[in-house]
Amino acid sequence: MIIIMTPKATDEQINAVTDKLKQFGLDNHVSRGVERTVIGAPGDENKVDKEALQAIAGVERVIRVTQPYKIVARTYHDSDTVIDINGVKLGGNQIQVIAGPCSVETLPQMEASAAAVAAAGCRMLRGGAFKPRTSPYSFQGVGVEGLEMMKQVAKPHNMPIVTELMDVRQLDAFMENKVDVIQIGTRNMQNFDLLKEVGRTHIPVILKRGMSATIKEWLMSAEYIAAGGNHNIIFCERGVRTFETYYRNVLDVTAIPVLKRETHLPVIVDPSHAGGKAWMVPALSRAAVAAGADGLLVEMHPTPCEAWCDADQAISPEELNKLMGELKITAEAIGRTI
Repeated sequence: MIIIMTPKATDEQINAVTDKLKQFGLDNHVSRGVERTVIGAPGDENKVDKEALQAIAGVERVIRVTQPYKIVARTYHDSDTVIDINGVKLGGNQIQVIAGPCSVETLPQMEASAAAVAAAGCRMLRGGAFKPRTSPYSFQGVGVEGLEMMKQVAKPHNMPIVTELMDVRQLDAFMENKVDVIQIGTRNMQNFDLLKEVGRTHIPVILKRGMSATIKEWLMSAEYIAAGGNHNIIFCERGVRTFETYYRNVLDVTAIPVLKRETHLPVIVDPSHAGGKAWMVPALSRAAVAAGADGLLVEMHPTPCEAWCDADQAISPEELNKLMGELKITAEAIGRTI
């Protein structure tokens, strides 16, 4: 249920609505916009007397939300949400490119990566300190030491860092090392205990789509995070698994405009995991931007042939530089900037 307040609604009137919702046994999430305040009330709407809410002073209208997802729904917050990540705005007119290696390997490798990412004009650094791998014998990441390396190399370039959280037991280390953006990987999209825990933080979360997840399942996973109080959620399309074997995954470009219609939250695309080959990354990146994506999550390694993880899909610093130039042209064509 969504309660829309009048433009001149007072704090007392807003509190009266939240108190009434608590009496009905519903939670409440207050979103204060420039012109008016909107209150989201997730829970069993059958318990609610709509007329009693409508009668409270300052209430403009009460809307029953038919979708099972409520806080992340466009009906809850009509305007696009822009997430401020330590001064980097994601979700606005400027498209953000997050780049860096698949995995954190060594300090020299990360120093070279951060320098190349910054030189190309990207504003955020990605890298995996903990790595989910299909084989238990593959490189699993360097752990907490990787978080420390990322913060160290990103600081001179004033770049926020993005890294994947795999287990609730790692969350304390993420908080201690002041990770700027937590990434929830495709295999953990429906790890509801993990989603609940990151929902209790206020750290921005990139939620990757499960490899066979529907749009509804994806939105419901985001609702778990939002219901915990963390509304700083970024959807990341990374391709879905199909019968095709020529490339790694099928990039669902259609999901971008669908999400833009269904949710107010930012949408980004990972072209590296979608194609699985470096030569596909530029074309998929341009397609994503043209379709309305708010950003990209790109794998770039200073020496791709020496990468310890996903070498085939990592582009070089020179290729990243060239890609940023191409994306600038695509963005300008649709009235946006890079």
